[in-house]
Amino acid sequence: MKRILFCASTASHLRRFHLPYLRAFQEAGWEVWAASDTGESLPYADHTAAVPMVKQFFSPQNLKAISAARRLLREGGFDAVSVHTTLAAAVIRAAALTLSKRPILFSTCHGYLFSETDSTAKRLAYLLPEKLCVRVTDVLMVMNEEDRRIAVKHRLSADGTVHSIPGMGVDFSRYTPPSAEQRAALRTQYGYTPEHTVFVYAAEFSGRKNHALLLRAFAQTGRDCPNARLFLAGNGALREDCIRLAGELGISDRVCFAGEINGMGPIYGMCDAAVSSSRSEGLPFNVMEAMAAGVPVAATRVKGHVDLIRPGESGLLFAPDRPEEAAAAMTQLSRSPNLRAKLSASAAADLERYALPNVLPRILDIYRERFPHDLGVPPKS
Repeated sequence: MKRILFCASTASHLRRFHLPYLRAFQEAGWEVWAASDTGESLPYADHTAAVPMVKQFFSPQNLKAISAARRLLREGGFDAVSVHTTLAAAVIRAAALTLSKRPILFSTCHGYLFSETDSTAKRLAYLLPEKLCVRVTDVLMVMNEEDRRIAVKHRLSADGTVHSIPGMGVDFSRYTPPSAEQRAALRTQYGYTPEHTVFVYAAEFSGRKNHALLLRAFAQTGRDCPNARLFLAGNGALREDCIRLAGELGISDRVCFAGEINGMGPIYGMCDAAVSSSRSEGLPFNVMEAMAAGVPVAATRVKGHVDLIRPGESGLLFAPDRPEEAAAAMTQLSRSPNLRAKLSASAAADLERYALPNVLPRILDIYRERFPHDLGVPPKS
């Protein structure tokens, strides 16, 4: 029996994005392992393991994680390893560098933590670990055009090949817009009236997700559109800082810090527009979720967003360091139901290529190139 290890920095990442892949390997007769910071159990994982990674990428504590990963790889007898998230990819590949015998390693980039426009110092800080791990990066998959250019330019896979994939796939059946009655009931539950324009942002509270810019922009929008409201789903290290900032800006009564929500479909259906203030993305799941739910999106003009949004046609884009641009975009959406309807209709037409039934077989075909006899018969096109 073949054995594969899926690894990400958190179990929640594996649970949210990768269960269809764990299931596919299990159904093909593989023994499936999953590793994360906690090692918690997951559906379709025969075994789980803890690799105690910490979020601070360059923390000395991650040396312990590399040691734990090395032990797991040495003792696990894996035929393949599939790494996800920048941190887990670095930890697992660093461990693999020290092994004389190792499995075939598939690395899926969910967004490099640097871009072509960043300072030289930042680019080098994050590019160096990628370069050091090239030798053990047997297969590399990326999700957006800028990351593809970076990977090709710097030859970030062992043989120089870079596979472009349309994300991990989204199950759009989960995001059917609710009925008018369901929508009204949910809005009432959160204290929203029909007159309110509700913006939603589902993201971890981190520096990368840039909530501070969004809050400052929303404070400006609120002066012109007093019925605008902001719904923030998620937790994270900076959540309390953002709650304090909302108070300082005088918008606490118009911002809902809802915490972690499992199953965002109904929430998107309740809202009028989605917004993302992220500084960098791979191919953002939250934006695709919003589009699937028929909700128009305003987002920063950064990689990942620009791959999904045609500005002015399927969404709005604004500079990641300009709160006044974000405020203008939200004001436009707040004031114009016709614009919201136009953008969401156009976005819906773009989504088919990101649907899980289309993406799953495409990615499995990449694994099948290395294991042609161990993943069953390819699905008919």
